[in-house]
Amino acid sequence: MDIKNTVTKSPKLPSAESELTRESWKIFQIMAEFVDGFEHLASIKPSVSIFGSARTRPDHPYYLKAEKIARLLSDSGFSVVSGGGPGIMEAANKGAHAGKSSSIGLNIELPREQKPNPYQDISLNFRHFFSRKVMFVKYATAYIVLPGGFGTLDEMAEILTLIQTGKSRKIPIILVESAFWSGLIEWFKDSLVEEGTIKSSDLDLIQVIDQPEQVVNAIFEFYRSRTFEPSAEEMERMLHL
Repeated sequence: MDIKNTVTKSPKLPSAESELTRESWKIFQIMAEFVDGFEHLASIKPSVSIFGSARTRPDHPYYLKAEKIARLLSDSGFSVVSGGGPGIMEAANKGAHAGKSSSIGLNIELPREQKPNPYQDISLNFRHFFSRKVMFVKYATAYIVLPGGFGTLDEMAEILTLIQTGKSRKIPIILVESAFWSGLIEWFKDSLVEEGTIKSSDLDLIQVIDQPEQVVNAIFEFYRSRTFEPSAEEMERMLHL
């Protein structure tokens, strides 16, 4: 056997200089995503970000509950922000679109699953998760988290970390469907608190609520003694998200 005929040539790798040039140009793409987001979302206040699985079917109780929550929020004057895709994201946009306020989708380019839903009054597209995450946080007056997978957990952990560390202002973080979230909350208590990796008071950042009307009421109750707009000190802090 001739070894020359059995060895496949490795593709030529780009030079360090060309790779650096390519990475440098990515900076402008990232800047464009931030500028586009800031320009489109600065006027949507107050807004609520809603998260949940992209795989939830339209006839599933979680989907229907997300749609109802979003409709109630929209009719109450809140813009509703979702990830723009199918499942719970679609339910959130659908409910908001049927209501009085804006329905916003922050779409992400993915190899699979993410297909924009048709219920978006404002639709933005992102290539980078990190710039998209900033948009979810920066203008939100509350976070509502329905059952979901890794992406949903990632967004929940993101806002918890930002508030816990003082990088973002405190806002309501509401988990919907207690049966789904109870095991995770117990693990937080039994493992994270017990091991000292978080304080027991950190769990006070989270509320678990099942009924759509109670979700909306909890947000209004949180802001009963404060405005939806961040204070000057909070705005300064959030410049450095």
